[in-house]
Amino acid sequence: MRKLVRCCRGVSAIEFAILAPVFLLLVFGIVVFGAYLAMVHGVQQLAAEAARSSIAGMNDSERRNLATSYVIANVSTYPLLTANALSVNAAASAGDANVYVVTVNYDASRSFIYQLPFVPAPPSTIVRSAAIPNGGF
Repeated sequence: MRKLVRCCRGVSAIEFAILAPVFLLLVFGIVVFGAYLAMVHGVQQLAAEAARSSIAGMNDSERRNLATSYVIANVSTYPLLTANALSVNAAASAGDANVYVVTVNYDASRSFIYQLPFVPAPPSTIVRSAAIPNGGF
Protein backbone atom coordinates (compact mmCIF):
# COMPACT_ATOMS: atom_id res chain seq x y z
CA MET A 1 0.00 0.00 0.00
CA ARG A 2 2.87 2.41 0.78
CA LYS A 3 4.35 1.80 -2.67
CA LEU A 4 1.01 2.73 -4.28
CA VAL A 5 0.77 5.97 -2.27
CA ARG A 6 4.31 7.07 -3.31
CA CYS A 7 3.84 6.25 -6.99
CA CYS A 8 4.00 9.45 -9.12
CA ARG A 9 3.74 8.02 -12.64
CA GLY A 10 0.24 9.36 -13.40
CA VAL A 11 0.53 12.76 -11.75
CA SER A 12 1.21 14.61 -15.01
CA ALA A 13 -1.83 13.10 -16.69
CA ILE A 14 -4.06 14.05 -13.77
CA GLU A 15 -2.71 17.62 -13.68
CA PHE A 16 -3.27 17.93 -17.42
CA ALA A 17 -6.84 16.59 -17.09
CA ILE A 18 -7.58 19.18 -14.42
CA LEU A 19 -5.94 22.19 -16.09
CA ALA A 20 -6.60 21.60 -19.81
CA PRO A 21 -10.31 22.55 -19.77
CA VAL A 22 -9.57 25.77 -17.91
CA PHE A 23 -6.76 26.63 -20.31
CA LEU A 24 -8.88 25.87 -23.39
CA LEU A 25 -11.76 27.95 -22.04
CA LEU A 26 -9.37 30.83 -21.52
CA VAL A 27 -7.94 30.52 -25.06
CA PHE A 28 -11.39 30.31 -26.68
CA GLY A 29 -12.53 33.30 -24.61
CA ILE A 30 -9.59 35.33 -25.89
CA VAL A 31 -10.40 34.34 -29.49
CA VAL A 32 -14.10 35.18 -29.11
CA PHE A 33 -13.63 38.56 -27.50
CA GLY A 34 -10.75 39.42 -29.83
CA ALA A 35 -12.98 38.70 -32.83
CA TYR A 36 -15.82 40.67 -31.24
CA LEU A 37 -13.58 43.67 -30.63
CA ALA A 38 -12.35 43.47 -34.23
CA MET A 39 -15.98 43.59 -35.43
CA VAL A 40 -16.76 46.55 -33.12
CA HIS A 41 -13.68 48.38 -34.38
CA GLY A 42 -14.64 47.72 -38.01
CA VAL A 43 -18.18 49.02 -37.50
CA GLN A 44 -16.85 52.14 -35.76
CA GLN A 45 -14.35 52.78 -38.55
CA LEU A 46 -17.05 52.38 -41.19
CA ALA A 47 -19.29 54.86 -39.34
CA ALA A 48 -16.48 57.40 -38.95
CA GLU A 49 -15.34 57.20 -42.57
CA ALA A 50 -18.93 57.30 -43.84
CA ALA A 51 -19.54 60.45 -41.80
CA ARG A 52 -16.41 62.01 -43.27
CA SER A 53 -17.45 61.09 -46.81
CA SER A 54 -20.97 62.46 -46.29
CA ILE A 55 -19.62 65.99 -45.87
CA ALA A 56 -19.27 66.27 -49.64
CA GLY A 57 -23.06 66.18 -50.09
CA MET A 58 -25.03 69.36 -50.69
CA ASN A 59 -28.27 68.23 -49.01
CA ASP A 60 -29.45 65.50 -46.63
CA SER A 61 -30.42 62.97 -49.29
CA GLU A 62 -27.07 63.33 -51.08
CA ARG A 63 -25.22 62.99 -47.76
CA ARG A 64 -27.26 59.89 -46.90
CA ASN A 65 -26.46 58.33 -50.28
CA LEU A 66 -22.75 59.12 -49.91
CA ALA A 67 -22.61 57.58 -46.43
CA THR A 68 -24.52 54.46 -47.44
CA SER A 69 -22.52 53.91 -50.60
CA TYR A 70 -19.26 54.34 -48.67
CA VAL A 71 -20.24 51.66 -46.16
CA ILE A 72 -21.38 49.23 -48.88
CA ALA A 73 -18.25 49.79 -50.96
CA ASN A 74 -15.80 49.38 -48.07
CA VAL A 75 -17.31 46.68 -45.85
CA SER A 76 -15.32 44.06 -47.75
CA THR A 77 -12.06 45.50 -46.36
CA TYR A 78 -13.05 44.19 -42.90
CA PRO A 79 -12.80 40.38 -43.01
CA LEU A 80 -15.13 39.68 -40.07
CA LEU A 81 -17.98 41.85 -41.39
CA THR A 82 -20.55 40.89 -44.01
CA ALA A 83 -22.46 43.42 -46.08
CA ASN A 84 -25.89 41.80 -45.71
CA ALA A 85 -25.81 42.20 -41.91
CA LEU A 86 -25.16 45.97 -42.02
CA SER A 87 -27.64 48.81 -42.00
CA VAL A 88 -26.82 52.51 -42.23
CA ASN A 89 -28.81 55.43 -40.88
CA ALA A 90 -27.58 58.91 -41.77
CA ALA A 91 -29.39 62.09 -40.79
CA ALA A 92 -28.95 65.49 -39.24
CA SER A 93 -28.61 65.45 -35.46
CA ALA A 94 -31.80 65.95 -33.48
CA GLY A 95 -30.04 68.34 -31.10
CA ASP A 96 -28.08 70.39 -33.64
CA ALA A 97 -29.12 70.72 -37.28
CA ASN A 98 -25.55 71.69 -38.19
CA VAL A 99 -24.22 68.25 -37.16
CA TYR A 100 -24.62 65.17 -39.35
CA VAL A 101 -24.74 61.75 -37.65
CA VAL A 102 -24.07 58.41 -39.33
CA THR A 103 -25.11 55.29 -37.40
CA VAL A 104 -24.07 51.82 -38.53
CA ASN A 105 -25.89 48.76 -37.13
CA TYR A 106 -24.37 45.30 -37.48
CA ASP A 107 -26.12 42.04 -36.67
CA ALA A 108 -23.29 39.73 -35.61
CA SER A 109 -25.52 36.81 -34.62
CA ARG A 110 -24.45 34.75 -37.65
CA SER A 111 -20.75 35.21 -36.92
CA PHE A 112 -18.58 32.23 -36.05
CA ILE A 113 -18.06 33.40 -32.47
CA TYR A 114 -21.72 32.71 -31.67
CA GLN A 115 -21.38 29.12 -32.85
CA LEU A 116 -18.68 28.16 -30.33
CA PRO A 117 -19.90 26.17 -27.33
CA PHE A 118 -18.94 26.80 -23.71
CA VAL A 119 -17.93 30.42 -24.28
CA PRO A 120 -20.15 33.28 -23.09
CA ALA A 121 -21.00 35.38 -26.12
CA PRO A 122 -21.09 39.19 -26.12
CA PRO A 123 -24.16 41.10 -27.39
CA SER A 124 -24.95 40.22 -31.00
CA THR A 125 -26.01 43.69 -32.17
CA ILE A 126 -23.27 46.24 -32.66
CA VAL A 127 -24.33 49.88 -33.03
CA ARG A 128 -21.77 52.63 -33.58
CA SER A 129 -22.22 56.27 -34.54
CA ALA A 130 -20.07 59.09 -35.78
CA ALA A 131 -21.01 62.77 -35.88
CA ILE A 132 -19.42 65.47 -37.98
CA PRO A 133 -20.33 69.13 -38.30
CA ASN A 134 -21.52 70.39 -41.66
CA GLY A 135 -18.62 72.11 -43.35
CA GLY A 136 -16.13 69.68 -41.84
CA PHE A 137 -14.81 71.88 -39.00
